[in-house]
Parts: sequence; structure tokens; C-alpha cells
Amino acid sequence: MRTGLLYFILFFVYVLVQVLLLKNIVLFNVAFCFLYIAFILLLPVEISAVMMMLIGFTIGFTIDIFYSSMGLHAFASVITAFLRNYWLKLITPQGGYDVGATPTLSEYGAGWFLVYFIPLVFIHLTVLFFIEASGFSMAGYTLLKIISSVMFTALIIFLLQSMIPKRR
Repeated sequence: MRTGLLYFILFFVYVLVQVLLLKNIVLFNVAFCFLYIAFILLLPVEISAVMMMLIGFTIGFTIDIFYSSMGLHAFASVITAFLRNYWLKLITPQGGYDVGATPTLSEYGAGWFLVYFIPLVFIHLTVLFFIEASGFSMAGYTLLKIISSVMFTALIIFLLQSMIPKRR
């Protein structure tokens, strides 16, 4: 019950930070920070794929409401949420995951964490920006936006994760 309430509060924190602060921060007109992706990626490991997709849709749709993007974030979030559990199975550390474990920097270390979240952020932003561009006609600019936004988003998530103390 307590954990569910914590994630409910975190949902609104991620949405508010994304909408009120990060929506207006764009570096060099190509690098966007989509911190809300971290909410999907940092949920406990044992959440089912269906529940992950429902949560991904909910946070993506909520972001879509504030960005007026008609489902782009919801679609990209559902794809990311769907692929997350498969990716977690592919990169399972030796000994597996502990019950109730969350895929965080403090839990598994920097190397594992980067291998975990950078490909999922890349997939999320690739889907988002290519749908936004309505195809491949502006592929060069879209790829620049994807790469710079992955770097910006990954840096912010990594910095925030490094501020969280390791559990004992």
C-alpha cells in the first residue's frame, strides 16, 4: 500500500516537472529533456508487461494533454513500457533480480544502469520524433534531435539517479 502511494505521488511529480519546467528547456533547438521516461524505466522489475503498458499509456497520455501532441507521447511510452521487460530479461545480472528490486543506479551500478536505460530512451525518442516528423523526409534533422535528446535526457536521469543514496 505504501509503495503504491509512493509511485502515485512520483507519477505526479514526474508529470509536473516535465510540464512546468522541462517543457520549456530546449538546448540549441534540438535537445529536449523527457524526464517522464524515467518513471516508466524505474518501476519495480516484477511489474507485468500489461501493467507496464497501462502505466506507460497513462503517463504518456497525461504528457500529451499538456503538450497538445495527440497521442505521440502515449504511443512512444507504450512501446517503451512493452519493450522494458524484455530488455530487463536480456540484461539480467548474475544472480537475477531481487524481489521488489527497482532498476536503479544505486541498486545495480553505473555500467548496468547505462546499458539498461540508454537503449530504451533511444527507442522512446526515435519513435516519438519520427512520428512527429511524419516520416523520413527530415531524417537528418530528426536523427540530430534523437541523438542530442538522448544525451540530454540520459544526462539528467543519470545525475538525478547519482544523487540518490545507496540503500543498505
